[in-house]
Amino acid sequence: MSDALICTACATPHPPSERFCPDCGLPLVHSPEVAAAAPAPTSAQQRARKIQARYAEGPLVRVAAARHQSEAELIQGMLLEEGIPSLTRRSGGFDVPDFLAAGPRDILVPQSGALAARDALGTTAPPALLPRRPAAPWVRALAAALAGLLIAIVAAGLITAVWP
Repeated sequence: MSDALICTACATPHPPSERFCPDCGLPLVHSPEVAAAAPAPTSAQQRARKIQARYAEGPLVRVAAARHQSEAELIQGMLLEEGIPSLTRRSGGFDVPDFLAAGPRDILVPQSGALAARDALGTTAPPALLPRRPAAPWVRALAAALAGLLIAIVAAGLITAVWP
């Protein structure tokens, strides 16, 4: 393919009709042969920020966390302005149907763009996962009492069902 697009993470060639790698999900870039033979960009093309291939190599790493989908999209837009490709995924452990915009998201970038992404976002290290706080003693006592009540109700129902 003379006008092939390639995935910088897995180096798989793709036809020009595709925009993202079906295996990795990363945006595709022009192969080096096509980029070398391309005509000089216009001034409008120079002003437009594009994904830079140097930031699109390696495995995906977590560089930021967002509280919900719209915040994640804002962060992705900031990274795109710097030429850094990114993906969002729902943070693990948050049980909400996928069609809802609620819930925390992880922002992932290729490893070669992680330092630039953290610099663009003003962070110095990968975001720590939020620690789980232990429940207050009164919450644990209430949960134990409700569990005991539920067990008593079920046991009473079983007893009356077996011995009418």
